[in-house]
Amino acid sequence: MNESQEGMKRAALPLGGEAPARKERDYPGALIVVEGIDGSGKSTQLYLLRRWLELSNYKMHFTEWNSSPLVASVTSRGKKGRMLTPTTFSMIHAADFADRCERQIIPLLSAGYLVLADRYLYTGIARDGGRGMPVDWVRKLYSFAPKPDITFYFRGSVDVSLRRILGGRSQLSYHEAGMDMGFSLNPLESFKIFQGRIQDQYDAMVKRDDFIQIDALQPVATQQEQVREVVASKIDLSRFELNRGDQ
Repeated sequence: MNESQEGMKRAALPLGGEAPARKERDYPGALIVVEGIDGSGKSTQLYLLRRWLELSNYKMHFTEWNSSPLVASVTSRGKKGRMLTPTTFSMIHAADFADRCERQIIPLLSAGYLVLADRYLYTGIARDGGRGMPVDWVRKLYSFAPKPDITFYFRGSVDVSLRRILGGRSQLSYHEAGMDMGFSLNPLESFKIFQGRIQDQYDAMVKRDDFIQIDALQPVATQQEQVREVVASKIDLSRFELNRGDQ
């Protein structure tokens, strides 16, 4: 098989691709991640979990997608000028994630913190895959990242997510609606197509990446109860209790 054929074979992998092997855990901390399409309610659930952990006096750190100050200005210029192609979109978000991972996530896990991430590498895989990028290639961009202890996937309805978003503001942003892909000239229709493609990518990762799927159409309190039960059962929270001298 020549190099070109090998490249085509890699690009033809099924949705979700094959995850590269990661190093064994070598840190005392724990990582909890939430994923889901825009408007799925994942950020609300993570906020509620975060408040519960703070009030319970655990040492923790919160981080969110696309928030590196090092990359923010470049990302903003690219989006405002509508200059980002699917490839540059993928790489700029991977750079943002790498900066946060190396400066925040890994050092805090190594220091024994409970790290909560509003979106993780799976957002890059799902969105880039939704834009037609080869998923195995995208996965390799993120192969340096620690595997989460828990990944919650809040799965709901694209239509419900759209109503939630428009209930809080008058219009969709250009890129969240996937308008850069030319799916439709109608932002609402484009959103449904794009977010549906993203959800397909997430669905393909459920088993492969050990997602814990939560029905995002349930009442908020019901979802939060399930989230807390999972966290308490899978993580020894006593390891993260703050002593009075640590506060």
